Amino acid sequence: MSYDKTRSGPTQTLEETYKHTLARIQKIQSHLDTAPRSSKLKGAKHLYLLDYDGTNLPNLKQTIETKYPDVKATVQQADAADEDAIKGVCEQAIKEEGRLDVFFANAGIATKEPLHNTSKELFMETMRVNALSCFLAVKHASLAMLKTNPAVGKDHSGGSIILTASVAGIRSGAGTIDYSASKAAVNSMAKTSAYQLQKCDIRVNSVCPGLIETGMTTFTFNYARQRGTAGKIGQLNPLGRFGVAEEIAQAVLFLASDDSSYVNGQNFAVDGGLSASHPVVPGRWA
Repeated sequence: MSYDKTRSGPTQTLEETYKHTLARIQKIQSHLDTAPRSSKLKGAKHLYLLDYDGTNLPNLKQTIETKYPDVKATVQQADAADEDAIKGVCEQAIKEEGRLDVFFANAGIATKEPLHNTSKELFMETMRVNALSCFLAVKHASLAMLKTNPAVGKDHSGGSIILTASVAGIRSGAGTIDYSASKAAVNSMAKTSAYQLQKCDIRVNSVCPGLIETGMTTFTFNYARQRGTAGKIGQLNPLGRFGVAEEIAQAVLFLASDDSSYVNGQNFAVDGGLSASHPVVPGRWA
């Protein structure tokens, strides 16, 4: 470890950086296993979980109901951009539970084609999965959240809708043209919907993840590890590392709960600070 005069702290080798990153991430990922159940989760009674790939749904249902015996999980294989499916699951929640309080629209695909290789078909499919799915979520979830039902303690309309966008929807440099356009649309929907749903206590916000290790980014991470450059992943980020899904989940949980009761129409970046700055030479003032 050494000190760089242009920075306020010590610099680390790639090996040291990666070792610290892995230790930090292991601690984050073990949080839900080692910490007591958050008070934010105590209100969860019934989760309706949809996935285009139904392979993991039975295991997901079993995991949730084993870990949280007081929570029921209903799983369904469906396309998040299928209006009948989204309308149906919202109506199912109203029929079975008498209310819908939270909707998390998290479906998405990533692409890798450069501008001149991007076909109109690919562009429209990216918009369909990433943006249309969020529009359908806002449309049908808000209709369900407008319904009151004093019998189940819902005297007034209300709810929280969370959309998954990306830092690629905030500014360029984080995705392909079709992917970035779709996520910019999601961010716009969060802002516009907040004003379309005025004075009914329904909040709409988007979460904008940075570089997160998920199934969509497997290629990037595997490639770096094969080359022995895993320590460079996330090096342009002020935190100097990539993120994991659990860190996005905590942000979504905040937006779903009453802890964020005055947060509405926002694009909530969870990116370690990556989108906080225009490009600069690391360690120097712009």
